Amino acid sequence: MSFSPYGLIELPWWGYVLVTFATIETMFLGVTLYLHRDQSHGGLILHPALRHVFRFWLWFSSAAITKEWVAVHRRHHAFADRRGDPHSPVIFGLKRVLFEGYELYGVAAHDPDTLRTYGRGTPDDWLERHVYAGHAYSGIAVFVALHLLLFGVPGIIMMAVHLSAQPFFAGGVINGLGHALGYRSFEMPSTATNLLPWGLLLGGEELHNNHHAFPRSARFAVQRWEIDIGWLWIRLFRGVGLARVRWEAPRPHAIRARRELDAETLNELFTHRMHVLRAYARHVVLPVCRELARREPRGALPPGTMKLLIRHPAVLAEEARRRLPELLEKYEVLRRVIDSREGLQQLWNETAANQGRALAQLREWCRRAEESGIGALRDFAHGLPRYAR
Repeated sequence: MSFSPYGLIELPWWGYVLVTFATIETMFLGVTLYLHRDQSHGGLILHPALRHVFRFWLWFSSAAITKEWVAVHRRHHAFADRRGDPHSPVIFGLKRVLFEGYELYGVAAHDPDTLRTYGRGTPDDWLERHVYAGHAYSGIAVFVALHLLLFGVPGIIMMAVHLSAQPFFAGGVINGLGHALGYRSFEMPSTATNLLPWGLLLGGEELHNNHHAFPRSARFAVQRWEIDIGWLWIRLFRGVGLARVRWEAPRPHAIRARRELDAETLNELFTHRMHVLRAYARHVVLPVCRELARREPRGALPPGTMKLLIRHPAVLAEEARRRLPELLEKYEVLRRVIDSREGLQQLWNETAANQGRALAQLREWCRRAEESGIGALRDFAHGLPRYAR
């Protein structure tokens, strides 16, 4: 009896590629739907049967333990890009996170304080204690052996690609490049970016900036041109009764007939606050900067002024933080625009504390915007009552 180097199943080259792609994509789907959207943030509720399918597959194909993954991710949100973040490129450097992200994850995943503080609410049944967490690497050992039995020598290459996919793409690309490259739809005290507007290969995790802006949202795509393939799977599972969406990021709709600043307006602005601040950057900060650049002599405004004024102060580099006060002192119109934005942000805190006082402050904010003499700011204030769910 001769030994076949191709195992029990011999495939054309594209067959091996297809099988490897399918195992990796199923793993990523389990990460984004089960570990991330369901277990970590609770914006998605999966059917218990579907939960267990993903739970088993992640243990079987990647040795992922639910409590460890969830605890590390929640800690990342609690300390995003600050000391205590387990894998921020701001703290550890982009190169280290990109190529050693899995090692950084491992350190945090085995920290008892991290697991105790951030791992609550994850499965703690007999299977978890005695099989998944109790024998964390047994599943993947069988997974590797099965590949070698079925595919022989090509199975070695398939396993090399599969086993490197999650550490590199999830641990390195999303946690590393997802805080360094791409575009930012929403400004916040985190450097998170959207790597691409089409989250197709990593289950929608490419839309990292959107996720940090709306962590509980079961849908990562926020702008109309963005695609979150994880959301497409959610709609499919929801259609057959295997998933339920608890919360998704709001998308603002304008009601042009509305003009009154009332409690409903205040609530809608609070709900859509990330969209409001994005609109402020686009419709106030940028037009004012462009108008100032036209009036000033060529080269008077330093390069990168618009980006400097739009970015959240917490994510500015040290040199940029020094330049900002100088710029605002030199140009009164820019200082007033930034002061107005900070006043608008203060309303969110007041809305939660005292709605009546917040409404009075909103009306006062709009009055000052009307009298500012800045056309873009006045027009923006006129548009605030039009926000609606």
